[in-house]
Amino acid sequence: MLHITSLNDGLEIFKTLGSDVRVRILEILQENPQISMNQLASRLNITNGALTGHIRKLETCGLIATSSESSGHGNQKICSIRMDKILIDIDREADYAHVFNTELKVGQYTGKKILPTCGLATGSALIGQVDDARYFDHPDHYKADILWFTKGYVEYAIPNIIPSGQKITQITISCELSSEAPGVSNNWPSDISFSINEKLLGIWTSPGDFGDIQGLLTPDWWPPNWNQYGLLKLLVVNKNGTHIDGLRISDVTADDLRLDYRSSIRFRMGVDENAAHVGGLTVFGKSFGNYDQDIRVSLNYTPIE
Repeated sequence: MLHITSLNDGLEIFKTLGSDVRVRILEILQENPQISMNQLASRLNITNGALTGHIRKLETCGLIATSSESSGHGNQKICSIRMDKILIDIDREADYAHVFNTELKVGQYTGKKILPTCGLATGSALIGQVDDARYFDHPDHYKADILWFTKGYVEYAIPNIIPSGQKITQITISCELSSEAPGVSNNWPSDISFSINEKLLGIWTSPGDFGDIQGLLTPDWWPPNWNQYGLLKLLVVNKNGTHIDGLRISDVTADDLRLDYRSSIRFRMGVDENAAHVGGLTVFGKSFGNYDQDIRVSLNYTPIE
């Protein structure tokens, strides 16, 4: 998901989408997750030369990705969609100057409750054995770039290094998530809950555990019938409530959390055993999935009155 916080920042995206051909390319890629340039040109009834310019603009803006694939007819360029959502957030009252940004590795959890199926891995190897929750205590868990489990939670200590005398007015958390099915299943709903300091913020239902195509960043050694990629979700808690991708999921506000420069901040993601859809949770880091990021956190702040 692409998060645009000002019209100027989104100018290139708006220009790129101001073309019927480029919008049609995105529509085709939504229907066909991976398609060659030759097939795209044929579908659009334009030449490969004309298509190249459109693909370059979409790729520069991060809306699609291209890769080369060898075949009996030489190398073919394959196109795939990269951004599943564009969120335009131009709230003039949001203060983006007074903000502390940080990023947490997927394996940097400080608390957990894990029930199989489960596992974790770095970008180069599994950590221990799959479906053995004991390995979530392995010293290498801090290096993990992906983790998954069916029920339970992982909890992260968010560094709170805002200036003295300030209170937190908005928390923004961005991470790539999916369900956890035995193997994979694009239709495998899971009710994933989010909380801060044990106060429930709300629930988002993940539609599936995606394995139809390899994640753009997922390493080649990773089994093809395991979690390949997720959806990039943007969780925002501010004065207006709690939202995911701009959609309100609860009335919990930043004021309700009562956070200031002295507060510890414990962020938890999990799947409750009594949820309507117990479909597990997978968290993707930089070496897996479709997005080159770990768990990104922003804390907006203002002086305590």
